Amino acid sequence: MSQAEELWALPATTLAQRYREGSLSPVAVVQAVQARIDAVNPRLNAIVSRRDAAALAEAHESARRLAEGRPLSMLDGIPLTVKDSLYLDGLPTTCGTPALAAHQPGHDELAAARAREAGALILGKTNVPEFANDGYTANPVFGVTGNPWAPELTPGGSSGGAVAAVAAGMGPLAIAQDGGGSIRRPASHTGLVGLKPSLSAWPRIRQLPGLLLDLDCIGPVGRTVADVRMLFELLRGPDAADRSSLSAAWAAQHRTRPTTQPLRVLYVEHLNANPLDRQIAASCRAAVQQLAALGHHVEDGELPVDVGYLMQAWPEIGQVGLAAMFEQHPDWEAQASAKYREGAAAGRRVSGARVWQIMERVRQLRRESVAMFERFDVIAMPAAAALPWPAHEAYPTHIDGQAVGPRGHAAYTGWVNAAGLPGLSVPAAPSREGLPIGLQLIGPYGGDDLLLELGAAYEAAAPWADRWPAL
Repeated sequence: MSQAEELWALPATTLAQRYREGSLSPVAVVQAVQARIDAVNPRLNAIVSRRDAAALAEAHESARRLAEGRPLSMLDGIPLTVKDSLYLDGLPTTCGTPALAAHQPGHDELAAARAREAGALILGKTNVPEFANDGYTANPVFGVTGNPWAPELTPGGSSGGAVAAVAAGMGPLAIAQDGGGSIRRPASHTGLVGLKPSLSAWPRIRQLPGLLLDLDCIGPVGRTVADVRMLFELLRGPDAADRSSLSAAWAAQHRTRPTTQPLRVLYVEHLNANPLDRQIAASCRAAVQQLAALGHHVEDGELPVDVGYLMQAWPEIGQVGLAAMFEQHPDWEAQASAKYREGAAAGRRVSGARVWQIMERVRQLRRESVAMFERFDVIAMPAAAALPWPAHEAYPTHIDGQAVGPRGHAAYTGWVNAAGLPGLSVPAAPSREGLPIGLQLIGPYGGDDLLLELGAAYEAAAPWADRWPAL
């Protein structure tokens, strides 16, 4: 059997179709995926806790529902993983920190609960950096996660375990989290599709304390746009307990199709003075040319909104978040690594007036983004400024020969969170070394479906699903 025919390698949409045809059982799929985890996870350290017996029992229940013609949804019987910064009943939610090594709140975060209710087979939880607050994936509880394409390199973070699992065939889908690019950059580093939805398109309820105001979103990761769209559709929708999710639902329902065809795409290759790896620049430019070949109008230019202030203020947002979390949970601070205790100390020195000023700049950016999308339908730019770097290092120190700080590789993503916009990372041509590269597509608030449609058209013209790492 070729790799493309292995059960663990089948896309989620293919599994759903074959289940309904009766040519495949969720039991066989879960067994194949669990065997795949046994084979490759020890080398990558992507999945850090497992539900083997429970997932297999649930697969038998799913098989019975399918045989009786009463599946719960298209997700019924589909294996997936959940990031270890999201609550999942029955397993610890450690968030990569010793203080939470045995933390079990006894409930699911809403997205995980919706996945269970839809019949998904949750395989386990995926690794994160401590407090899910870094652009690589390593922590003192579970250690370092490697990139399936080059295990000595990072898959990025903070959803590094999630993308490493999907890229290696340890489940076709993952529920991940994006506070400043933590879905889109790791997806770009591992050759996957990753969607950061519009703010609260997936509501946040029953969660760990947030570190990034309301900038933090959860969303889907998969190998194909169709897989990501299926998971996104089944878990989206408002919940009154998250009032901003009501706005997200309204925006999606009232988002009219662009009246101009072709789409007006602005390609932003360089963001302010931030350096960009030259191979990423070449790959993303070729991908944008593919969009032009599909008939869309592509224009090169600068981002029409000023994001420099927020890029400079970004570290303070996380530091204030740490300080607030540790004030609520001082025992967590006592067991945290030194860099996070130092970050919280810095956050305590940030004035309330400064926090208010940052929040006002966020509101201003959201207002300005409305005008931006009156001129353009989609913004395209690289998903990450750097190729994957050594897995144990928190960030690359140089990009294109220039020294950069901790957010240098992340320059293209955080502003999208601040603006509350949807962002979709899709694979572009790999580097000379065979390392994945991602193009980021950004749409107006509520424009998630537009991005997924554009991503699907791009994928059909430049397919990538047959690319697998040699593990």
